[in-house]
Amino acid sequence: MEETRLRQGYGAAGRVNDCEVWNPMNWANRLTLSRLLLTIIFVAALNSSWQYGRTLALFIFLLAGVSDFVDGEIARRYGFVTNFGKLMDPLVDKIMVAAAFISLVPLKAVPAWAATTVVARDFLVTGLRMMATAKGKVLPAEMLGKQKTSWQVVTVIFFLALLSLHELRYANERSTWWFRAWDQAGPVLVWITVALTIYSGLGYAWRHRELISPNE
Repeated sequence: MEETRLRQGYGAAGRVNDCEVWNPMNWANRLTLSRLLLTIIFVAALNSSWQYGRTLALFIFLLAGVSDFVDGEIARRYGFVTNFGKLMDPLVDKIMVAAAFISLVPLKAVPAWAATTVVARDFLVTGLRMMATAKGKVLPAEMLGKQKTSWQVVTVIFFLALLSLHELRYANERSTWWFRAWDQAGPVLVWITVALTIYSGLGYAWRHRELISPNE
């Protein structure tokens, strides 16, 4: 009974197979959209003057990651794979990651050029998806893009964790391990992430180059 209620989206009209048509706001998609709210709270916390703002930002970012996993599991288990979800899930992930990279620039964690690269790549891919949608096509996320996102998330969590430890007074700039992590390991993560970001973005554009063909 519970599974049936989930599949029907709590009162969706029509048959279960018509869930995408009649009720695109199933629980998987609601979780996806909830990450937009979490993004706003995350940015506000990370940029606040509150004593534990950066620790809260880390917690919210991790919570958003869990919700991303959960909505994917719900979509696959209960047949909630919709065109809305295929488009919005990666888009919301991009907004969250882009917001994190931009917010880390003033904190001297991520250089501005790296954040710009991440945002520019996401604009490129989102633009291609919008062009595909206008032509009646859906471009789902690719494996390389997911790997790129994983590295971006790891980079963000790495810096947020260091900021949180500093905020909670478990470390400071005079802690040798903290300084090496921030000043040496951090830049390596950033370079790997930027390289994957550029490579995946150019590859995605090349594979779907027919969308921007002047003859189209």
